Amino acid sequence: MAGKKHKIKFLLNGTEQAMEVEPNSTLLRTLRDGLGLTGTKCGCDNGECGACTVLIDGKAVLSCLTLTVEVDGKEVTTIEGLAQGTTLHPVQQAFIDHHGTQCGFCTPGIIMSSVSLLNENPQPTEMDVKKALVGNLCRCGSYPMAVNAVLQAAGKNRGGEK
Repeated sequence: MAGKKHKIKFLLNGTEQAMEVEPNSTLLRTLRDGLGLTGTKCGCDNGECGACTVLIDGKAVLSCLTLTVEVDGKEVTTIEGLAQGTTLHPVQQAFIDHHGTQCGFCTPGIIMSSVSLLNENPQPTEMDVKKALVGNLCRCGSYPMAVNAVLQAAGKNRGGEK
C-alpha cells in the first residue's frame, strides 16, 4: 500500500540525491529500479544472501531490508561507487587478481562487505575476513579466493594459503 511520499536527500557514490520516495520502498528497489544502479543484486529479497549489500556511512547494510527513507542525510556507496574513474578499488582489483568472482552474481555484495571490514579493521586476520563474509552466500564456492583477495587488499596476501 502506497502512502504519502517522503522527501529525502542523501549522498550516493559521492553525488547528492534529492528525491521523493514511498515510505515502504526499499533501498534495493530505489537503487535498481529508480536509479538504474544494477550492480547491487537482488538475490533472496529477505536478508539472507547478502547479494544486495551496500555501504551506509561506510558500514555494510542489506539494502533489501533498509527502507530508502532511512538513508536521509546519510552516505550510500554501491559497487558502482568504489572505483575512482578507471582505477579499481583495491578490493575490486584483488578479487580480479585472485579469481574471486566466479559467476559474479554475489561478488558485489561480497566486495562491499569486504570494504566495510577493511574500513573498520584495516589489518584483518583470515578469521576476521571469514566472519565478515558469513552473511554473503556464494553458490560457486569462491570463498577461498575471496578471503585471499581481502587479505591482499589489506596488504596481507598469504600466497594462496587457505
